[in-house]
Amino acid sequence: MQDGTEKKAGEENYGEQNVITLSWNEHIRQRPGMYIGKLGDGTSEDDGIYVLIKEVIDNSVDEFGEGYGKNIIINIEDRTVTVRDYGRGIPLGKVVECASVMNTGGKFDNRAFHKAVGLNGVGIKAVNALSSDFYIQSFREGITTRAEFSKGELLSQRSNESTGEKNGTLIRFVADDSLFTDYQYNFDYIERRLRDYSYLNPGLSLVLNGKEFSSKDGLLDLLNDKLGDDNALYPPIHLKGDDIEIALTHGRNYGEEIYSFVNGQNTTQGGTHLSAFREAVAKEFKDFFKKDFDPADSRESIVAAVSVKVEDPIFESQTKTKLGSREMYKDGPSVRNYVVDFVTRELDNYLHKNLDVADIILKKIQESENIRKSNVATSKAIRERAKRTSLHNKKLRDCNIHYNDKNPLAEETTIFLTEGDSASGSITTSRDADTQAVFSLRGKPANCFKASKKKIVYENEEFNLLIAALNIGEDLDNLRYNKVVIATDADVDGMHIRLLLLTFFLKFFPELVRKGHVYILQTPLFRVQSKKDNVYCYNSAEKDVAVKKIGADAEITRFKGLGEISPSEFRGFIGKDMHLDLVKLYPDDSVNELMEFYMGDNTPDRQNFIRTYLRTEVENTEEENI
Repeated sequence: MQDGTEKKAGEENYGEQNVITLSWNEHIRQRPGMYIGKLGDGTSEDDGIYVLIKEVIDNSVDEFGEGYGKNIIINIEDRTVTVRDYGRGIPLGKVVECASVMNTGGKFDNRAFHKAVGLNGVGIKAVNALSSDFYIQSFREGITTRAEFSKGELLSQRSNESTGEKNGTLIRFVADDSLFTDYQYNFDYIERRLRDYSYLNPGLSLVLNGKEFSSKDGLLDLLNDKLGDDNALYPPIHLKGDDIEIALTHGRNYGEEIYSFVNGQNTTQGGTHLSAFREAVAKEFKDFFKKDFDPADSRESIVAAVSVKVEDPIFESQTKTKLGSREMYKDGPSVRNYVVDFVTRELDNYLHKNLDVADIILKKIQESENIRKSNVATSKAIRERAKRTSLHNKKLRDCNIHYNDKNPLAEETTIFLTEGDSASGSITTSRDADTQAVFSLRGKPANCFKASKKKIVYENEEFNLLIAALNIGEDLDNLRYNKVVIATDADVDGMHIRLLLLTFFLKFFPELVRKGHVYILQTPLFRVQSKKDNVYCYNSAEKDVAVKKIGADAEITRFKGLGEISPSEFRGFIGKDMHLDLVKLYPDDSVNELMEFYMGDNTPDRQNFIRTYLRTEVENTEEENI
């Protein structure tokens, strides 16, 4: 500029023409993450296509909660999802508005819906805007109104026609494949969610493509199904009250396994109600047995489910995975006080009436206490030695931000667990030092499948160092990294180390897996290059495509270990688009059975399993090549 000042980037182009107002559906389509989380392709249970289904079913379940409609029929054929309930039906004059006008709904004043999970007048609108085809129809007292949309734009509507259909609402949609690319529905994910709906709404029947999900005893059924045979120390305690239901027992695994729900929503990230339950259980055991038990000893190996119903619950996002603080009733007790009072009163009554169960619980708590106390000194000494070892060998290359920081980047914090110095060196050189840490393993860790907690958690130096790095103990409250990524070589030894680490987490810290913190890093197996191109391939099929594209001068490199990948290359593999596979532990998975199969003495069974699935994989590959 002539006056010697320098214009900032974009200053000349920024004017009134740059300030725009988006329509409701354009905003949802441009910022879908605000409404349904990540888009995804259906491979993860929290992908957006499952949130769309949930938003529709939530409204039908809310109808049942108000006493209308005991059946919900869901059909999914290819990519078309249809949900029909038999509730009251949307008021006929508001069908189009409920599907296409933001902040429109019947759940704002608590008169028609008292304790619903659908609250913000957003869910169905998000489904509509993110669908290439959306159809909605309401049936009320022999009259029906219907409307069709595409990407939120109204295509047609027909109002107040006669019908012989029963009251209720029908919604049909196809998620827009220009947003959800190459997506497919995993029916295991959908069925698990329907099963949860049935546990939380005894008497409700949900039918998916002809398969029914229903429950008679609610959370008691949930706990029994998740525990399986012979995994509970005593029959689950089942407590029910106004707007609250609890089932709990102690199992044979380590750690805590607590499922929490608010108004039928699975609050996977917990919140006020879960914290109150954990606090109340520990306090009640302490008061009942008149012993100053450590809360962690009281809750060691506990398996429980907690469900509360709340007016105007405050969730931390539209996906409703964590409950914030809120009154239980207007001018009534807080959620925390309501849960604590209920648990204290009802659990105390149960224990006085069931002294045999109380005796089992006492012995379990004392066993946990004895193990912990007998190893406190040993653990402390090893931790101190481990910290000194870490400092000397630089086994932990920490990052600047940690998971519990209030920094917006805390959610991105990651620790890579690597084998050997060369691999950890490559990642350390390539990483983002603000959010990515590296922990270097010293060879293969111990197989802890048959080992005691004393031997592994308190006495094993390598695992002590890892526990100290993650900052985990009896709970995950102070976990330092959101993602714990196992980054091992793509060879037999690397796979073995991966299994050994997973066994450690599953046995002693299963909540780390259940809460979705553990991942596997996938790095390229091949580099196909020419003078002009470098193509990185994660499997043989991708390699074959790359070779065919590049032609005869293609040079193929097979990466055996992470240390063979240069830091400059590695930077692209651990960046924003790195390939991570979430380690999933489903609610109905038995940790004991999983570890027994994969890490036990049943070598012939595992060999047969490998041969069967290897043969299937080869046959499928051959068919694709044909």
